[in-house]
Amino acid sequence: MMNKNTVLSWATLIMIIVGLGLIALGLIKYREVSAWGFGAVGGGFFAIAWVFNALKGRV
Repeated sequence: MMNKNTVLSWATLIMIIVGLGLIALGLIKYREVSAWGFGAVGGGFFAIAWVFNALKGRV
């Protein structure tokens, strides 16, 4: 059975992976078109993952 802390841990891990993927897309594939946008959205995913990690012991 998964409790709330386990769910938040998995959500944090998934958000970090998606954030890294978006930043990599911006740096590698779409450098001349929309790299700043992909980087900003990837940074937003990191911020949300940080919040999920901070909530892990409090929920």
